[in-house]
Amino acid sequence: MARSSRYAAQWFSSRQWKPFSFQREVWAAIKQGQSGLLHASTGAGKTYAVWFGALDHFATSTPIPSAPARARKPAFAPLTVVWITPMRALAADTARALEAPLAELNIPWNVGLRTGDTSSSERARQGRRLPSTLVTTPESLTLLLTRADAETQMSHLRMVAVDEWHELIGNKRGVQLQLALARLRRWNPALIVWGVSATLGNQAHAQQVLLPQGDGVSVEGKVIKDLHIDTLLPPTLERFPWAGHIGLRMLPSVVAEVESSSSCLIFTNTRAQSELWYQALLDARPDWAGLIALHHGSLAREVRDWVERSLKDGRLKAVVCTSSLDLGVDFLTVERVLQIGSVKGIARLMQRAGRSGHAPGRASRITLVPTHSLELVEAAAAKAAVAARMIEPRESPRNPLDVLVQHLVSMALAGGFRPDELLSEVRSTWAYQDLSDEQWRWALAFVRHGGHSLTAYPDYQRVEPDAEGRWQVPNARLARRHRMSIGTIVSDASIQLKYWSKGGGGKALGSVEEGFIARLKPGDGFLFGGRLLELVRVENMTAYVKRTTGKKAAVPRWNGGRMPLSSELAEAVVAQLDAARHGRFEGPEMQAVRPLLDVQQQWSALPGSQTVLAEALKSREGWHVFIYPFAGRQVHLGLASLLAWRISQQRPLSFSIAVNDYGFELLCASEVDWSALLRPELFTADHLLADVMASLNAGELALRRFREIARISGLVFGGYPGAQKSTRQVQASSGLFYEVFKNYDPDNLLLTQAEEEVLRQELDITRLELTLTDIRSRTLDLQLIKRATPFAFPLLVERFRESLSSEKLADRVARMVKDLEAAVTKGSKKR
Repeated sequence: MARSSRYAAQWFSSRQWKPFSFQREVWAAIKQGQSGLLHASTGAGKTYAVWFGALDHFATSTPIPSAPARARKPAFAPLTVVWITPMRALAADTARALEAPLAELNIPWNVGLRTGDTSSSERARQGRRLPSTLVTTPESLTLLLTRADAETQMSHLRMVAVDEWHELIGNKRGVQLQLALARLRRWNPALIVWGVSATLGNQAHAQQVLLPQGDGVSVEGKVIKDLHIDTLLPPTLERFPWAGHIGLRMLPSVVAEVESSSSCLIFTNTRAQSELWYQALLDARPDWAGLIALHHGSLAREVRDWVERSLKDGRLKAVVCTSSLDLGVDFLTVERVLQIGSVKGIARLMQRAGRSGHAPGRASRITLVPTHSLELVEAAAAKAAVAARMIEPRESPRNPLDVLVQHLVSMALAGGFRPDELLSEVRSTWAYQDLSDEQWRWALAFVRHGGHSLTAYPDYQRVEPDAEGRWQVPNARLARRHRMSIGTIVSDASIQLKYWSKGGGGKALGSVEEGFIARLKPGDGFLFGGRLLELVRVENMTAYVKRTTGKKAAVPRWNGGRMPLSSELAEAVVAQLDAARHGRFEGPEMQAVRPLLDVQQQWSALPGSQTVLAEALKSREGWHVFIYPFAGRQVHLGLASLLAWRISQQRPLSFSIAVNDYGFELLCASEVDWSALLRPELFTADHLLADVMASLNAGELALRRFREIARISGLVFGGYPGAQKSTRQVQASSGLFYEVFKNYDPDNLLLTQAEEEVLRQELDITRLELTLTDIRSRTLDLQLIKRATPFAFPLLVERFRESLSSEKLADRVARMVKDLEAAVTKGSKKR
């Protein structure tokens, strides 16, 4: 067993701490120059494992430059460690944690922070000299690498730590980081790289992606940490649920739980939901003004910083938040977590639970707050899945060419590149290990002159080889434009919110999506940051507002589709329903939801491990079929469209479609014999790709995906600060490129990428294929029903949402529930 590092021994003993064995293992590995992946539970001490390993190995040997005689500040070691975090809130918190031991241990290092929130003056200081340790994001690291003197600035870099690696591995931000690490390894082949994560379902893959050379070690932090999961049961349960219908009806119970807690986080899945719950809590308890706060990514940095400091200092009783506080933020005062609505995945549940009791030896507690009755089944399933460690795997994307194109321009800015050398570097990453010569030649041609169809346009001649064969960006304007566009996080254009004042713009509040503001007229009210605001005017991508009272408020709807139920959680839900089917209702959640499941079983059936439930219904609207694969919203959309298309190939019929996480509905106005149509061959996976693309409006889906690709690859520029293009302008530009490529450059690989991403991300084609195979392996249990069952009812409501206002929807739902409850009562009397 390795001995504790000198610095760790001093720091730990001063606090009467005893290092865990996994911390010692990491210290020993770093001392030997090894890279690796550390997987340990939240709050177990992962940060100190990696940080003290770096300090012990490098702080004693790093040469400290001499300070000038007149220097007022002490000299610090040059840049030695880069610490990558996926979120701004986590970056700020990590910087504070890393800085804490330095002064006490008299280590001549300093810690700097560089994210999208970093001021221009601080960036300028870092441009002159980087700190000993830089806490940053993948985007900001890439931006640093575009500097012509980047290699010199990074010449003393010895180690990179990637925090919350599971959050990056499965998306294009992780690919961008893979490319940046490849560049750093090229400059220093001995570079030590460590990944840190608490929730990984496929650690071997995660390590391969982070360390593609295969020279790393895997450390498992087996620290026993109690995780308590309970559910806030609704006082009454409706047997005919619809999404969100009991959300704010749980408010009194949530208020009571917050009252009994010294400090808690209240997680919601969307920013709009966080605004509603924050306002509802204040309305219920006006005396909590100043004791509760709101935190999400669209609030101004100053607001977010204040909330984080106040929470850390123990000045807040509760914070209503989104995923902006999901990851490794260290708030020791937080006693418990409440989750509003379905958490959708096991890893996310564990991650959010870990925000409480965030210290070794302390228990974490999360309370699930259902927003509709069936989420009680999800809660029971989630508890069972956590106990079985059914954590979702994360897979790295392969060969995203939009990210590669952006990287080529970035490296051309960084002093230029030679294609053969850069190709070797790019292929050293896991994401591009299979990059073909044809794809590489296409990417080079694309950055040189825009490919086949854009050769005549100077703005797409971004990179040119010089006389010595080094590819560089010759145009200063294009270089400046590219630096402003680096990154793979793409969202609709945002409108900045500022208070209106006669002398000009007042205090900044944050941002909302342009599409939301476009629906308002001056004088309309809306909720933002827990305030009721009135729109005054819109000018140059800024909305000027003032406070108001008594208005009917809209709530901003930020873009970012609904999260689907994960495969692991869906499997656990089916297991709970299978047990109920056989009369086993284990735990308070299943006991509470039993009246609903009893009605479902009396009027139809429950799904089972060997059966797939389907229900056929004739109503005034037509002939319905409801099928419940429990595969998540995205898969159900693809599956419903696929079945409707395949049926229409046999007989010309038109269908309406509704989907949710549990199943989907097909509705036909013409008479349909569902028992005859739902044959096993309908669910075959043969010719799946062609049938799925034919069944959907594939062109529109690909265009939507192409908009993101166009912005990442640099085809579309969002505009300079203060003169951003509107969403409509950006979409129009993307659509124009899409049509030009389809008509004049059909072999353009960005078009191919758009289609592949539609299948992989929008429709989850792999899971769709597995679902079809699973349906064929089980018995299709088709039930002929007389009225909507508790499972079918939410699908009917989903379809009504598309055509009815919220007021009319509520009225119609109320009438339907009244009729269905009357049928239950009548049936009970007959028995």
